[in-house]
Amino acid sequence: MEEEDSPDKKSSGIGRFLAVIEWVGNRLPDPVVLYGLLAALVPILSALAFWGGWSRVHPVTGEAIQAINLLEKGQFQRMLTEAVTNFTSFAPLGAVLVTVMGIGVAERTGLIDAAIRLTVLKAPKPLISGVVVFAGVMSSMAADSGYVVLTPLGAVIFAGLGRHPLAGLAAAFAGVAGGFSANLLVTSLDPLLSGFTNAGAQLYDAAYEVTPDANYFFMIASTILITGIGWWVTEKIIEPRLGVYTGTLDKTEESSGKDSENLKAIIAAAISAVIFIIALLGATLPQNGLLRDSEGTVAPFIHSLVPVIALGFLFPGLVYGVFAGNLRTSKDLASMLGDSMATMGGYIVLSFAAAQFVAYFGWSNLGILTALEGAHWLQQIDLGPLPILISFIFLAACVNLVIGSASGKWGIMAPVFVPMFMILGLTPETTQAAYRVGDSVTNMITPLNPYFPIVLSFAMKYDRKIGVGTLIATMIPYSIAFAIGWVVLFTLWFLFSWPLGPGAQLLMPQ
Repeated sequence: MEEEDSPDKKSSGIGRFLAVIEWVGNRLPDPVVLYGLLAALVPILSALAFWGGWSRVHPVTGEAIQAINLLEKGQFQRMLTEAVTNFTSFAPLGAVLVTVMGIGVAERTGLIDAAIRLTVLKAPKPLISGVVVFAGVMSSMAADSGYVVLTPLGAVIFAGLGRHPLAGLAAAFAGVAGGFSANLLVTSLDPLLSGFTNAGAQLYDAAYEVTPDANYFFMIASTILITGIGWWVTEKIIEPRLGVYTGTLDKTEESSGKDSENLKAIIAAAISAVIFIIALLGATLPQNGLLRDSEGTVAPFIHSLVPVIALGFLFPGLVYGVFAGNLRTSKDLASMLGDSMATMGGYIVLSFAAAQFVAYFGWSNLGILTALEGAHWLQQIDLGPLPILISFIFLAACVNLVIGSASGKWGIMAPVFVPMFMILGLTPETTQAAYRVGDSVTNMITPLNPYFPIVLSFAMKYDRKIGVGTLIATMIPYSIAFAIGWVVLFTLWFLFSWPLGPGAQLLMPQ
């Protein structure tokens, strides 16, 4: 039996560093188990903190906050009697499941796949690199399907144009993975992250609420930025480095750029989407609109964003399915909705474990106490808010190398960093935006990305000798360029105090 390599057996330099990352990451438990272990650890830590007399004064209320011992009889009973309630009231769970139902129909009728393919296949040849990256960024509408659909398609498109297929694969992979947090639309990731952000914010201010569109303006700008950077890196660095492709291609790959799409169904779906948007504007813009309250504010619309997003995907998906002929009866629709939920089984289990951890962390006061201690320490070193945020971006990027799940990381980090930064005057929306940058830029260079082996297998179709190190080396220029560009954009956004989303400011009100 071959002995498993350890870090000290690897070569020096970046190869050794990445080997260490892979070695450490492979020894971390699955996120479900990790949350279970954390949930089990919190009561023990709470008892130690209580016995140690850990307490702090809340800077807003002036109230003395002390650690609560969850191993005390009443608290121990609470952990058991409220376990189901913790799960069913877990904010990200319902928001994500409702959103996924609408997106799942659009995905299973073929609308999203067809729209991505049409966007890429019909693009002018000089723009194809940028279009492939852009399509990758936008593919996060359908969760992770871009890895499976667009990455091999990018290689095939480049091959059909006589360009190096691995350059097309790299461009698509960069867009899908590196631009995962960016989009021109609100996706299922937004309510997922905002749910965890809310849980963290309410440790400090129980009335604070973060909406799914909290980072919408910043994500639109990020989409444009990532598309431009990815385009430039592909054209100026990746393709020249790869050189001329000397392998052989089969006939389907050489002609795949001429594939036709069901234009009739796509046009019908686009028309239905426009009608839906017009109806939504009609219910929101007038002072007495259906989605305005008695005071004329758009609060009902803001609180309806999750079902609105779901319906925004559901209606065009239904129309596309009818015109394309793959949605004929109500049973077909019910099957698609069921299939969408079936794919969320792992997330539901994760949510149960995460809900217990988040609840215990809040009950024990460990979250707010840690935030107060951290904020006090940061105030002492007096770095200033922007350097702290940039440091946090790089921390999230490093953690992403060993914990690939966006929700897995944020569920652990939000209860600490969101209230900590609120104490320093930074809104939860700002902290969430910084996290999204860090979470994205290293997605394409970590072997622990669950789709990394799939992308590697696609690449091996064109080069049998390619390995993990080769693919990572190909993607590192994207990672570095995205990190630099995104940090610059975030810095400008902060310096000019632009809103991150509708009503989402950078700084807490004084």
